[in-house]
Amino acid sequence: MLAEVAALQKAKQPVGRSKSKTSAKTRLTAKQAAVPPRSFEVQEPSELLAFLISQLKNEGRNSIKSILARGQVSVDGQALTAYNYPLKPGQTVSVSRARAKEATRFAGLSILHEDDDVIVINKDAGLLSIATEQEKELTAYRQLTEHVRAGDPSRRIFVLHRLDRDTSGVMMFAKSEQVQKSMQDAWKDVVKERTYVALVEGTVTASEGTISSWLKENAAMKVYSSPEPNDGQHAVTHYKVVQAGRQYSLLQVNLETGRKNQIRVHLQDIGHPIAGDKKYGAKTKPIGRLGLHASVLSFEHPRTGELMRFDTGVPTAFRKPLS
Repeated sequence: MLAEVAALQKAKQPVGRSKSKTSAKTRLTAKQAAVPPRSFEVQEPSELLAFLISQLKNEGRNSIKSILARGQVSVDGQALTAYNYPLKPGQTVSVSRARAKEATRFAGLSILHEDDDVIVINKDAGLLSIATEQEKELTAYRQLTEHVRAGDPSRRIFVLHRLDRDTSGVMMFAKSEQVQKSMQDAWKDVVKERTYVALVEGTVTASEGTISSWLKENAAMKVYSSPEPNDGQHAVTHYKVVQAGRQYSLLQVNLETGRKNQIRVHLQDIGHPIAGDKKYGAKTKPIGRLGLHASVLSFEHPRTGELMRFDTGVPTAFRKPLS
């Protein structure tokens, strides 16, 4: 068919062939864009990439990943690019033959979920969540603001919580001030799980434990546990040993409170500072970064009340020092 169209164009335009080829390409692209998207109804829970692989049997895995990356896939009308986006029965997945408008290119983050109320991301170590008075560089907040304003210049995003610059993992932002306020006001009830994985120095002998203290910050902006009760902000951290080696241990850490540098201070308090955390007592840096990752975030959706859960697992690098 393409050969016939090209031959027809050549016959009609004996001169100015380069212009003719451009016109043909334009018409073919427009024709391609007019083809209705293929739609598939979700019958059982699945992740987006796995579902597409099961439906697009004539496409290879890499080809399907490219289709996703180009913004050609939508779920119930919302364009998505996250491979692990959770699908529910009754949703409709559409695959367009036309490329969507080029998506925002992110540096140091990827979007795990986005709807009208929240954006959930996976942040890399080294990226600031939001700028401070001293730091004006590229941040997750700035990039996501540009992302939402691409569709509507009046849109904004709002901070719900933060991760330290050198901590990677799951975090989320609100897409309206109302959602921000409602979630922050009921944070302990709305957020059901915040789980971290920490690579720490030394062999942790207790299989699990709880650390409780009152945290304060000194003039050098270093947080520490006060020796006096009720002196500062109360902080509670729970941990379990996932794997222990001779020089390092891998811990699962759950927060009961969310204070600044809480995990870093508490693990130093028990004599097992996080690997790479020189500020809080670490002597080694086996993976070239801070060994702390926010692996799981689970919360009730502010509009629907649905339980949302995002699990990014344990970074591969965290297990290497244990072998």
